[in-house]
Amino acid sequence: MLDDIATILDDVAAMSKIAARKTAGVLGDDLALNAQQVTGVSADRELPVVWAVAVGSFKNKCILVPAAMLISAFIPWAVTPLLMFGGLFLCYEGFEKIYHSYQVKQQGQAAAEALPEEVIGDLKEYERRKIKGAIRTDFVLSAEIIAITLGIVADKSLTTQFFTLSVIAIVMTIGVYGLVAGIVKIDDAGLYLSQRQGESLTARFKRRFGFMLLNSAPYLMKTLSVVGTIAMFMVGGGILTHGLHWVSERISQAAAHIESLSVVGPVLSFVTPSILNSIFGVIAGALAVIMMQLFLKLKGDKPASH
Repeated sequence: MLDDIATILDDVAAMSKIAARKTAGVLGDDLALNAQQVTGVSADRELPVVWAVAVGSFKNKCILVPAAMLISAFIPWAVTPLLMFGGLFLCYEGFEKIYHSYQVKQQGQAAAEALPEEVIGDLKEYERRKIKGAIRTDFVLSAEIIAITLGIVADKSLTTQFFTLSVIAIVMTIGVYGLVAGIVKIDDAGLYLSQRQGESLTARFKRRFGFMLLNSAPYLMKTLSVVGTIAMFMVGGGILTHGLHWVSERISQAAAHIESLSVVGPVLSFVTPSILNSIFGVIAGALAVIMMQLFLKLKGDKPASH
């Protein structure tokens, strides 16, 4: 029995390392998206919001891990369509944010100034919407991480599959939301360091570093907001193109052709799939938003704003 347990643990460790490498890109997108999702809440509520989203993420994975194993065992053909639906949803969310920002600008400064009053009027509702949106986005990205991991361990025993999926789910959740918590509290760390007293070299360095953090924090959050939106298109478009094999083949052919063009070909070839996946994601998101707007108009409902 001990030998069997040791063998299983070795397999789980080996498979977890491989899965962690394979899902590293998604992890980066997950980090950017979730850091961007919790922006806009008051400073004293940032960590509670991150904690609430992290708990929701754990619940997502408690659903996804058993569901992935059941789907793999009984209806493996459903994995790709479900992933593609999730990818389309990410593209829709990304384009809807851009579309909503454009609407606000078109409506003028009065509409732009009305939003903070609405938010201030019901902070709990605003936080609830933020948390709900972040958990919803996390569900799609978590599903992709679980699906990638499942593909790696598909030929292993049921026990190895379960423990590998569980390890990846726990490690990814702790890693992402630990980093998110650190990112959103950078400004507090900068304020603390900037108030250090003393004229020693160490004290002066701490104050200077603190001011640097304070000055960079707003730009970092704005950058994460932009990167988070781009990540939606990149991840969502990548899921869609991977499911549409003929599109994925054309992207691979384009990357291979670019690689042979010039000295910088290998570099351009490396980024080409991401760029083309993002473009595909923008187009898919735009079509999804148009279809949703038409559906709501036909139904007689007013399009919801985020």
